[in-house]
Amino acid sequence: MQARVIVTLKNGILDPQGKAIEGALRSLGVEGVASVRQGKVFDIALEGADAAGAKARLQTACEKLLANTVIENFSIEI
Repeated sequence: MQARVIVTLKNGILDPQGKAIEGALRSLGVEGVASVRQGKVFDIALEGADAAGAKARLQTACEKLLANTVIENFSIEI
């Protein structure tokens, strides 16, 4: 089973890397970019076929390691 975990900064948290990307895009002549927020994507291969159990295990993994839940949100796609 394949899963994807997407981790992004919460609204209101400064994103200096996103600002740097935004500036770089503008300097490269990419027009129409209002703002950029960056995040992380984890593609995870899981054993078994129990989607509910897999989602619960990934929830724990996010809370313990993959995301800093004080400043980041995460979503899980199975």
